[in-house]
Amino acid sequence: MTGHYRRRRACALAGTLAVLCPAGAAWAQTAPPFAQLLQQTRDVPRVAILNADVARARGIAEQARARPNPSITVYAENFAGDLSGNARDQEQTTFQIDQPIELGGKRAARIAAGDAGIVAAEARTHDGRLAYTAELARAYASAEIADRRIGLAEDEVEEATSDLKVARALVGAGKEARLRQVQAETELNTLEADLETARAQNTAALARLSALAGVSTPFTGVAESLLDRLDARPATGPIDPLQATTVRVAEAEREAAARAVTVQQRLAIPNITAQLGVRQLRVASGPAVVAGVSVPLPVFDRNRGNIAAARADLQGAEARAAMARLDAEAGTHAALAFVEAADRRAAAADRAMRTAGEGYRLARIAYEAGKSPLIELLAARHNLGAARGVILDAAIARLDARASLARLQGLTITGEPVQ
Repeated sequence: MTGHYRRRRACALAGTLAVLCPAGAAWAQTAPPFAQLLQQTRDVPRVAILNADVARARGIAEQARARPNPSITVYAENFAGDLSGNARDQEQTTFQIDQPIELGGKRAARIAAGDAGIVAAEARTHDGRLAYTAELARAYASAEIADRRIGLAEDEVEEATSDLKVARALVGAGKEARLRQVQAETELNTLEADLETARAQNTAALARLSALAGVSTPFTGVAESLLDRLDARPATGPIDPLQATTVRVAEAEREAAARAVTVQQRLAIPNITAQLGVRQLRVASGPAVVAGVSVPLPVFDRNRGNIAAARADLQGAEARAAMARLDAEAGTHAALAFVEAADRRAAAADRAMRTAGEGYRLARIAYEAGKSPLIELLAARHNLGAARGVILDAAIARLDARASLARLQGLTITGEPVQ
């Protein structure tokens, strides 16, 4: 596996340069270590969208505290008409201020609903950041996996090239038929095509990682092995499913829905409008003070439809909260089981890799000695390649399991809390 180790050394060197060199260096496009990369993604579009949701909720809560604006009215009476009847002498001008007064605790209900909306938005934002962190970790590991696949493909091409040389030597010595050389050449061509596919997949994985990290120029590699950091067994400890962010989001949205019902119920209570003004009479020596109260009659509109709609939203929020609790409990048990199974799968894949490597070594010795046909050597190398792929698949499964468990715990995959 010389190709794999060469790429590991290059990755380590690139990581050192990424840490030591300035972040703005145009030629240093290696993705920094995962924890550092996560710190640099505070302002990426994915996170900015989440922050905008909180800012919107705060704006709504601020507006909920506003009181109704007063209005100013100017009335002019008898300023035109039948002047022969001395109507002009009866001219009156009134300046009036109307102030709506909310009754039934409408403002308090709006304020409570606005505060509940902030709590719900913050819960959604925290859950969204956890989801983004897990997605970024998967993208980081996918780039690493793609790089490892290139190394494995290079190893297989190197091994197939060496086997082809042996086949050509045996054919030249008359110990093998020309068909065996053609078979070895076909196998080499197939592996070279697989190598190009692996390189294309690596480019796509790095582009995906760059997009998630908000970097316009694609990365050329990753600075650390995130998969190797998962070799140590995580300290899981007891996990309370009811503290999962999905449950907190559902409960916060249920509380916001309950507050919205209260707001709609308060809106059914009529408001009054207090009126106070000054009336100037043309024939009088001074102004007159006028006052009044306007009260709407709730004959046609009692806000019943909005109340019913708000209650339906509350019922849906309660159902989603109950579903979130059930899903969190099931997800916790499943995540712990998947972590355990992934660790065992990785250990089994490592054992299979050692067995396949030994089988290929023995098959090559036997083929070079003329004691076994080429078909057995090709089969042994195919088994070795499959075992290498199983190791990578096991590593991906283990990363997915750890990422799911970390999200339930409110942590990054490397164990840091997500703010």
